[in-house]
Amino acid sequence: MKPTTLDEAMALTQKFTTRPSNEELLKLYGLYKQATEGDNEGERPGGFDFKAAAKYMAWLNYKGKSKEEATQAYLELVNELSAKYM
Repeated sequence: MKPTTLDEAMALTQKFTTRPSNEELLKLYGLYKQATEGDNEGERPGGFDFKAAAKYMAWLNYKGKSKEEATQAYLELVNELSAKYM
């Protein structure tokens, strides 16, 4: 089943039988945040919070992409990953 909404796509990721790579997970995170909240305007996490910094940078990669474009890219990525991990 090909997802057509963010909610459907998120539900589909929960059915993956294998965990995607960290790189793939960060792409999913960045696209989802861009699709739901728009450009990342927050401050970069400091110190040794590497996970938060990686997520911040993943979201920042999509700065300037419209919510509609980010949604479409997210749906395409989930569809691609579902073929690989289900």
